[in-house]
Amino acid sequence: MKKIVLLVSFLSSFLFISCFKNGQVHSVSENSLFTLGYGNFEDELNLFDLAKTGSVRTYMTMRDGFFYIANGESKKILELNSYGDLLSLYYNDEMLKDVAFAGKDSLNSTKKAISYPFNTLGPITVDSRKYIYAVDTLPAERQERDVSSRLLLSSVVLRFDSSGKFIDYLGQEGPGGTPFPFVKNIYTTQENELVVICTTNDGLIAYWFSTNGFLLYTVPVSQNAVPKIQRDASSEAPAYISVSNIIPDCSSHKLYVKVDYYMATLDSQLKVQSGIDYYSTLLCPLNVETGLYDDPLEIPSYEYSVTENLTKEIYNLPFDFLGVTENGWFFFIVPNEEGFIVQMVQPDGQRIVKRSLNVNHSKILYYTLSLSGKGIISGLFVKSENAEAVWWRTDSLLASFINQ
Repeated sequence: MKKIVLLVSFLSSFLFISCFKNGQVHSVSENSLFTLGYGNFEDELNLFDLAKTGSVRTYMTMRDGFFYIANGESKKILELNSYGDLLSLYYNDEMLKDVAFAGKDSLNSTKKAISYPFNTLGPITVDSRKYIYAVDTLPAERQERDVSSRLLLSSVVLRFDSSGKFIDYLGQEGPGGTPFPFVKNIYTTQENELVVICTTNDGLIAYWFSTNGFLLYTVPVSQNAVPKIQRDASSEAPAYISVSNIIPDCSSHKLYVKVDYYMATLDSQLKVQSGIDYYSTLLCPLNVETGLYDDPLEIPSYEYSVTENLTKEIYNLPFDFLGVTENGWFFFIVPNEEGFIVQMVQPDGQRIVKRSLNVNHSKILYYTLSLSGKGIISGLFVKSENAEAVWWRTDSLLASFINQ
């Protein structure tokens, strides 16, 4: 499970604020695992164009101690162990013509190099069978347009089995189906089912596929259908709803819909709207079989302070939804000046654990974060000299609470 953030947006949000902590938030030790250089060789990343406008197309996920990096800029996927040894390479031979490491011609080798004509790689995930799923963009001549919804349908999910063999691509209806609209992220469950989360003009939509790739559910989620917050009956200010993310449960046919609520602020004298303030966040479990929501869980916000002219104001920000573990803990994260604050919420909401992840943002140009089903947070940090892979063993922290 994954989350991608550009440092530029972080800096613009935090240039004028100073963060503080309510009480002591203990930190989790970072484990630096390996680094990758920049270049055009098979074990290097092509990240030469970070200064250009547009999004970075490099994504990472970790499963069972193995790292999978989709480097869209070089049109390749790398599988590495926790020491940084390259185990498998999926590459576009127009971008990389000479692959040096052993085993590239044998699917039975422990090291593999598989040629595939990737176009524009996107998010990546891996299931328990070590099947790799990667979002790619179809060539322009194979893309479609949904005129009624005003959407460009250009994305598919590629499937490779554990030997590296290409199986097929999935579209909206399953194998070979209609391309997806913009894919926000993809996930696999404990049953090796695939969930594709897409963004449309009407909100988010989830496509849930069986182990064999056949469509089980199509679940559109709009802001009009999510649970509403309880408000003071006397309140005249309008409320605004934002469905910010959807992540599937690991073991049941359930989606967790993160909904952020905002309230308009009114000028008391003029009685006109003067702004919009964040109000609260609910995590809403949606049963995809019945289409009904269970009782939502309120997620505490992140507090920060702004000091100006000896006056300190307290503000709230919503956490980003990072993922769900196999034992049902919800992970939320937000950047601050010291790195990140991660908030872990028990399924029933009775226990909430906050920890800081110390990261020097000034040295990071771009990063991507991933949460494993076991509860390990992994990160790929792109710096000026190299890219560094790290993880935080938050799984051990959760285990200590579970055993209490």
